[in-house]
Amino acid sequence: MTALAAGGTWQYRAVALSVVASALGYLLFSLWAGWQPVSHAVLAVGLGGTLLALGMSLVNYGLRFIRWQTYLGLMGHRVPWATSWRIYLAGFALTTTPGKAGEALRGVLLKDHGVPWPTSLAAFFSERLSDLFAVVLLTLFGLSLYPEAKPLIFLGLGLVGGGLLVLSQSRLLAWVGRWLAMQSGRWARLLGTPLQIVLEAQRCHRPAMLAWSTVLSVLAWSAEALAFHWILQWMGADVPLAFAVFVYALAMLAGAISFMPGGLGGTEAVMVGLLVWKGMSGADAVAATVLIRLATLWFAVGLGALMLMRGRRDARA
Repeated sequence: MTALAAGGTWQYRAVALSVVASALGYLLFSLWAGWQPVSHAVLAVGLGGTLLALGMSLVNYGLRFIRWQTYLGLMGHRVPWATSWRIYLAGFALTTTPGKAGEALRGVLLKDHGVPWPTSLAAFFSERLSDLFAVVLLTLFGLSLYPEAKPLIFLGLGLVGGGLLVLSQSRLLAWVGRWLAMQSGRWARLLGTPLQIVLEAQRCHRPAMLAWSTVLSVLAWSAEALAFHWILQWMGADVPLAFAVFVYALAMLAGAISFMPGGLGGTEAVMVGLLVWKGMSGADAVAATVLIRLATLWFAVGLGALMLMRGRRDARA
């Protein structure tokens, strides 16, 4: 990975700062809950439950990777699956950045494989839009149980609808592209780059592909929501599957819209609040939230950091 070797210093500093800052915040969050409830929850879940939850997270990453690889193929770039998988996982090292923007690091790593910036950024944009659509759909499982969530869900639907509306304007985007090509100056070049990204992303949102990516996304996020439900059951909480899926999806939506690093803060607040509303004690609700976030968000960050370090080691060899 030549690009990784050439520009690795800032990437690793970014990883370190992002992970350390987020981990410190999470440590404070866990301390607020109290170590005793968290340790009791870990014992209740057990080693088998922990491995099962981590396995469901791997299902999530695998399905999203298939979607990612499909996006790259649609835009004319066939990266070997094994290489692409390592690069995809490496992007998770910077999940704890605002809006997961750090995952665009994959574009740096893909440059050595002939994938230009607009293509990798178009795949990244398409991923975020597909994920947002999936979690909005999953929130519908429990909307009737908690109608107060309607404003947040409608905001998510509005963002998805706005994104799809922009991508559907083929003629308008083509006209803007021709107009910019006739212009000169720095501003024309600056506007040309995001336009090129949108034009590339259009290939990933044709009707058949949109349906396919939505199915993959819903299945991916359902896997982690199911793990969340199992954790609650192992802890002895009487929470129906539909409500657990709703809580997990709404928390992911809140985290995404908050634009906080990795959704930290917003995601946890929604999870804890809804679990307490459902009848769990505050300590147990925080403990369950800490466990599922360790098995999803922090598991992804750890895998990403390992893949990134491996890539740097290979680049130096």
